[in-house]
Amino acid sequence: MNGITDSTGSWTPLRHGSFRNLAAGRMLVYFANAMAPVALAFAVLDTTGRATDLGLVVGARSLANVALLLVGGVVADRVRRTLVLQGSALAAAGVQAAIAVSVLLDATSIALLVVLSVLNGALAALSLPASASLTPQTVPHDLLRPANAVMRMATNIGAIAGSSLAGIVAAVFGPGWGLLGNAVAFTGAAVFFSGVKAAGEKSPAPAERVRPLRELAEGWKEFTARRWVWIVVVQFMVVNAVVAGGIQVLGPVVADDTFGRGVWGAVLAAQMLGAVAGGVLAARSRIRHALLVGVALVAVESLPLVVLAEAPGALLLSVAMFANGAALEQFGVAWDVSLQENVPADRLARVYSYDALGSFVALPLGEMAAGPVAAHFGVRSTLLTGAALVVGVTAAALCSRQVRTLTTGRSVERAAGREQTHEAAVT
Repeated sequence: MNGITDSTGSWTPLRHGSFRNLAAGRMLVYFANAMAPVALAFAVLDTTGRATDLGLVVGARSLANVALLLVGGVVADRVRRTLVLQGSALAAAGVQAAIAVSVLLDATSIALLVVLSVLNGALAALSLPASASLTPQTVPHDLLRPANAVMRMATNIGAIAGSSLAGIVAAVFGPGWGLLGNAVAFTGAAVFFSGVKAAGEKSPAPAERVRPLRELAEGWKEFTARRWVWIVVVQFMVVNAVVAGGIQVLGPVVADDTFGRGVWGAVLAAQMLGAVAGGVLAARSRIRHALLVGVALVAVESLPLVVLAEAPGALLLSVAMFANGAALEQFGVAWDVSLQENVPADRLARVYSYDALGSFVALPLGEMAAGPVAAHFGVRSTLLTGAALVVGVTAAALCSRQVRTLTTGRSVERAAGREQTHEAAVT
């Protein structure tokens, strides 16, 4: 194979065994994480029937996740990332099994669900930076774009299966069995992660270790050195909070009142199916200004919110979610490639952790506030206001010249050289 074939073949990354194992493990993690919110949402609604309690349980997980993301970034840059993934997956399996048993035995309570959700969020915080930054270590550099696209397609396939199965299981057997499926999936993910052999990955010698605060400072320097990075993160700080409250909290409430639980799982699966279709397009895309296109398409996040507010029918909502998934995938691939091409590998996990922290920091607020705000102003007004916020913050991000002009397809070495030249000029 010549270099051109490698870089243009959409499925070429799957010829690398470590990449296959990483993709399979992440697919199972996303399968479990897609099942969990749906099953947990209906478990809470079966327990108390209150959207406020649902927001509290979901928000507690997000709060723990946000609180430990920076720790996860430091750990992923200083400890073998494959080891981090294996350990977090096994621990998550144990937590999900505990939640499932409490629900199946009808021994659960909101307080218990909050505690277990906090543990789950903490484990996700440890694994996210490691998993996001490991892809470049499993494939050659010229396969970064198709590798990221294939990876996202794998995770979206897992999410499709998880979200659709969760709704059906919750409706037919009860949410406890869906949560038990999470535990099995996490265990399988740990097995696949054990087969990942990342190029150049090793734990640093004790003499090479530095203080965590210094490492966080280095990651912050990398994060703030590029204006396009923190502008997009601020955009998603708003978008994620709005969508989490609108889809994860108010969505199940609307579904219960209209087309039913089983169909809600299919609606969520439509979004993931759109993401798979979008991933196929992204893998073959050669758009140089991919970040510009991706950021602009984030505005499509407003469509499902508008449909939920105005015409919450299963068919129309599925179409909106499909379009949303396809649009977001263009952003996701462009974002991953942009970071991987412009951030040094030994600091990439820490930048990903700051990215995740900024993007998710407002998630608990969005999830916990959705119920009370909807109770005061109405579900329709809350959803429409959220849609307007998504469009507005996306337009604001596009005002940045760096967001509009950044190109992809450059090598990390060339990008690093330009960064050093820029820093020297500033100094």
